Amino acid sequence: MLRKICAIGNSRGVSIPVEALEKLHLSVGSTVDVKLDEAGSKIVIEPARKKKYPKSIDKEFVSQVNEFIEKYGPALKELSKK
Repeated sequence: MLRKICAIGNSRGVSIPVEALEKLHLSVGSTVDVKLDEAGSKIVIEPARKKKYPKSIDKEFVSQVNEFIEKYGPALKELSKK
């Protein structure tokens, strides 16, 4: 199926047919992973999968660490340069 690239603000986008979205159980607001294939010749778009952690890892702790990194990541990156 051919699609055209369109402007979306300062970015570019491609519409995805409803049939494909339904088959993958995606809807408006779903998160997808966009990457190039190994040869760098194809764009691959696939549903983002939640990371699965071993049962021994506390999910609440992982959530707190992710929040910390999101909040303080830029400051930590700057400090690492010094």
